[in-house]
Amino acid sequence: MVNPDQPFPDAPSSSSRRPPRGSNQNGMRQFNERVVLQAIRLHGELPKAELARVTGLSTQTISMIVNALLDEGLLLKREPLRGRIGQPSVPIALDPEGAWAIGVKVGRQHADVLLVDFLGRVHHREGLPYAWPDPEHLPAALLAMIRRCREALSARMLPLDRPERLCGIGVAAPLSIGGWTGLFGMPEAQARTWETLDLAGHLATATGLPVHAAKDTVAASLAELVGGEGRRLRNFLYIFVDTFSGGGLVLDSRLHPGAHGNAGAIGSMPLAVPGAGTASTQLLGAASLLNLQRLYETARIDPSAALDERALEPPWHPHTQAWLGHASRALAMAIVGASCVLDIDDVVIDGVIDRRLLARLIAQSGDALDAHCWEGVRRPRLHAGSIGSDARALGGALLPLHADFAPHPEVFLKADPRRQDSD
Repeated sequence: MVNPDQPFPDAPSSSSRRPPRGSNQNGMRQFNERVVLQAIRLHGELPKAELARVTGLSTQTISMIVNALLDEGLLLKREPLRGRIGQPSVPIALDPEGAWAIGVKVGRQHADVLLVDFLGRVHHREGLPYAWPDPEHLPAALLAMIRRCREALSARMLPLDRPERLCGIGVAAPLSIGGWTGLFGMPEAQARTWETLDLAGHLATATGLPVHAAKDTVAASLAELVGGEGRRLRNFLYIFVDTFSGGGLVLDSRLHPGAHGNAGAIGSMPLAVPGAGTASTQLLGAASLLNLQRLYETARIDPSAALDERALEPPWHPHTQAWLGHASRALAMAIVGASCVLDIDDVVIDGVIDRRLLARLIAQSGDALDAHCWEGVRRPRLHAGSIGSDARALGGALLPLHADFAPHPEVFLKADPRRQDSD
């Protein structure tokens, strides 16, 4: 999980994670303000002189921008740093209360709604389990959870006599939420309804708030990029293990959703070549949590243990071991294929599973990679993700925050340049 005391750790000094550069030309105030906010988000609290150095802005410009953002309640001053030659410097930090967002995650077996502050810290959460997402009743349930988040924000702001500054809602959901009905068991009628339901538009109309949407694993990749292992990795494939496994892609320290928002769709990767009378299986049919739950159900033991520490204890452990062997080999095959195409340095694996089980899955996937030939291709390093089960909802909450405060949309989301030119 993100460290609540430092949710966005200092960025490394390598050039791959430098913040955007500002411009001292006239007419660039809003862009420069966002550059300053982004520099502090990446590096942590900084004095004005250091802000000028990392952004390339003049000291005078930095002073004007910082003072304006202090007045707007987006920044705050820390205690002066004393004990040095000259005047004590005053670190400038993001104000956690300066902006808020709500993240909505719609999963195949669970929905989550989070209230998140300007630093990405979770202050209120709502959750709803279900057998499958029902398009007839789930939108109303989501609106009720969003309403309770807004009530929690109002109650928090009232004693402080401060505006709520709720930027909007970010929705993270599978692109094909009605897909794989044969594997998952969702009724066909409900699956067809999801194909035509505009959930983001429905929430925007009902709440009056801006709503941003992304594929759930792309949103999770964003959370990892901004607040996790992605801060120190330049190019990586992100894999998230849940009911179905999926992923996202980061290239050159930027989230790359692809032409249709589906880059990193590792769950759909084939594991075998189809032949006469046989069909190609996909990764999500071999390395997803649904398989582990089905093993438990067959053994007549509680399938919910797949989500917690019981998975590595009797009587679940033998079935977990069988799943680990199959899932790790499938993941290794997919990682090899992705490495050949993308030439990536790293793979980050996260999920809703217990952290010890995640560590076992990563270790056994590494062992499975040993069995493959790496001649002519670079073998990537494997890392455990640092966000966990909140990754998709948290990534959703980051969408409106970065729409309002990032210097460019493509800092985190690779926007269509034609759309930018037409705005």
